[in-house]
Amino acid sequence: MSKALTWHYGVVARWWAEFNLDGPEIEYFRRFVEAGQPALDAACGTGRLLVPWLHAGLDVDGCDISPDMLTLARERAEREGLAAPNLYAQALHQLDLPRRYRTIVVCGGFGLGGRREHDVEALRRVYDHLEPGGVFVVDNEVPYANASWWTLWPKGERDGLPRPWPDAGDRKVAADGTEFELRSRLVELDPLAQTVTLEMRAEMRRAGDVVAEDEHVLKMTLYFTHEVKLMLEQAGFRDVELRAGYTDAAPTAADDFVVFISRK
Repeated sequence: MSKALTWHYGVVARWWAEFNLDGPEIEYFRRFVEAGQPALDAACGTGRLLVPWLHAGLDVDGCDISPDMLTLARERAEREGLAAPNLYAQALHQLDLPRRYRTIVVCGGFGLGGRREHDVEALRRVYDHLEPGGVFVVDNEVPYANASWWTLWPKGERDGLPRPWPDAGDRKVAADGTEFELRSRLVELDPLAQTVTLEMRAEMRRAGDVVAEDEHVLKMTLYFTHEVKLMLEQAGFRDVELRAGYTDAAPTAADDFVVFISRK
């Protein structure tokens, strides 16, 4: 299979570790983990969900495509006095872990990498890693959530791609004074393949000097809600339930995220 294209390495991984620490997903997905352990936080990144769950004494492993992200997750767990978690540097479509789980969670990771065949294989491997009766919970951002991208779907609207690099990006300062800046641009949108390609330039500065910089490509496959439901069913999952992002409500056309709850 072709390589997955993601940007969760180097400076970008450090940005995630410094600034991506909260959100409603932590408590929302936690209740599924509490109801069925052991659990796997698949595409766990730098441990935004995983570390709080470990603090709660939950039996959770983690995996991610990026060794950089996992190193930072491990460092955070150690810094916060936790026992070393089981972390595996594996993409979802290459999942091959030593034990099976009662719950598997994928938060913000489905479709990253931009290969539809990877996502189909990922669902098959997640299914194989669940115990009988186990629960799989995954979220998906709907393709029309980003209004600036959605306007590019009609023919003739993509002539301005790739977009130019912005003069300034998103800047933040870490607790130790390290400065970060991320600049991204849209390179391609393919409505037939339902993919979006972006580029990111990331810089890290100390005392005004650039100490690290990266440039990465992220490709994503955009999935519609009932498309994901069909993919889950084709992978063998049953009793697929849909929820509006991080609530117990049924999803509507106004919701940007949909959560899928299914069983093996």
